[in-house]
Amino acid sequence: QVQLVESGGGSVQAGGSLRLSCAAYSAYTYLTTYCMGWFRQAPGKEREGVAVIDSDGRTNYADSVKGRFTISQDNAKNTLYLQMNSLKPEDTAMYYCAATFMACGLRLVSRLFGYWGQGTQVTVSS
Repeated sequence: QVQLVESGGGSVQAGGSLRLSCAAYSAYTYLTTYCMGWFRQAPGKEREGVAVIDSDGRTNYADSVKGRFTISQDNAKNTLYLQMNSLKPEDTAMYYCAATFMACGLRLVSRLFGYWGQGTQVTVSS
């Protein structure tokens, strides 16, 4: 079993920054390989992939956030991060952390991820 808990969301003005965190909790005592990602969903819109990172540290980003967002992980702390800079009103959404035991191929596809956090709200005002 894996539990994911997001934090770091909030309200900021356009151009501001936020750092989201996702803490992973597992009963496994041995090292587990994960592919982890961030997804978001705005009111009235489909859920979309934001960024993904695999066990080798390779990353992929949605075109809409490329150059502004950075995904990273601290393996020692079992924590995933999303640094969000130059935020825009269109970034407003509920952000979800997701994980999978499978190799994700750096694809931002929701069905590849079997574990999800509860979400953290990000609101960007103009």
